[in-house]
Amino acid sequence: MVSLDVFRGITVMAMILVNNPGDWGHIYAPLEHAAWNGCTPTDLIFPFFLFIVGVSLVYALDGVKRQGGPLGATTLRVVRRGAVLFALGLFLALFPKFEFDTVRIPGVLQRIGLVFILCSTIFLYTGRRTQLGLLGAILVLYNVLLQLVPAPGLGAASLLPGQDLGAWLDRTLLTEAHLWKSSKTWDPEGLLSTLPAVGTGLLGVITAQWLRRRDVQPAEKVAWLFVDGALLIVLGLIWNGWFPINKSLWTSSYVLYTGGIAISALAALYWICDVQGWRGWIKPFLVYGVNAITVFFLSGLIPRILNLIKQPLPGSGKEVGLKEWLYQTLFVPNFGVPENASLAGAVTLILIWLGILWWMYHKRIIIKV
Repeated sequence: MVSLDVFRGITVMAMILVNNPGDWGHIYAPLEHAAWNGCTPTDLIFPFFLFIVGVSLVYALDGVKRQGGPLGATTLRVVRRGAVLFALGLFLALFPKFEFDTVRIPGVLQRIGLVFILCSTIFLYTGRRTQLGLLGAILVLYNVLLQLVPAPGLGAASLLPGQDLGAWLDRTLLTEAHLWKSSKTWDPEGLLSTLPAVGTGLLGVITAQWLRRRDVQPAEKVAWLFVDGALLIVLGLIWNGWFPINKSLWTSSYVLYTGGIAISALAALYWICDVQGWRGWIKPFLVYGVNAITVFFLSGLIPRILNLIKQPLPGSGKEVGLKEWLYQTLFVPNFGVPENASLAGAVTLILIWLGILWWMYHKRIIIKV
């Protein structure tokens, strides 16, 4: 599906935009995560990517599954690919100081790797009905664990930052030294919250199997996807009444709400790109989509490398990293509003990568993990 690559490209482009502002102290509200409960446009990006992982793995593994033979070798390849993604995430957390005693173990690529392994295994060894049952069981179980099971030593069950069962589990198993440095007491990509993140991936798995049906016309596929998407959004908003939509906790209501939006977005792109064939606008997103993991990894690595190169900052009497120097000398003086300068820095990075990825696409250079 061309639409899947386009959706992936839009998502990773948005991920780079919100992860690389010129100045973290000056960001427009839609480009920030919700402080705790709630959902901003930025909070849609990571679940979109996990949903896309679920859709993609079905297209990659469905042929092997249909053959009906032993799946051991395929499962091993799945585990190896997930492990590589996890290792790349750890490398980003370690670089450039490689302080193993304080490295953050959870992370975005780490969660992608775990979700890929678990969702692929579930798809290979179960049918669609079992997958639907597992999805429901995961979301209900997670709700019960967080709202009814108290974290040891913290009194009644709580959904406050650092006081939920997942945060306690992360502190116990990983220790505070290996959690998100901005909080130290909890991690947005923690162990327990990976369970509902698998639910997000399963929504993609289930959606892909519907899209691959040959006995259903494209218009009917799209219509039902919009119905399902709207239903999930409504259910997520209803569940939000007692289990709030929250990205950091990856709550069950958050899974349904963001999953419904993801299904609707894919349905629209599928109708536009694959059914109607309106593709004149897709090239920038397509070149991002076919090398998504590559650009995400390098967009995190290269700024770290640039900051190792120190330059004197004019008028300040201090040395800063090359990335900061470029921002302070090229963007800050030319944009009156700090938020505009910060946004311009992020957009410039997207355009630079667009040029690189465009060249790679035409040279047929596609780097896969």
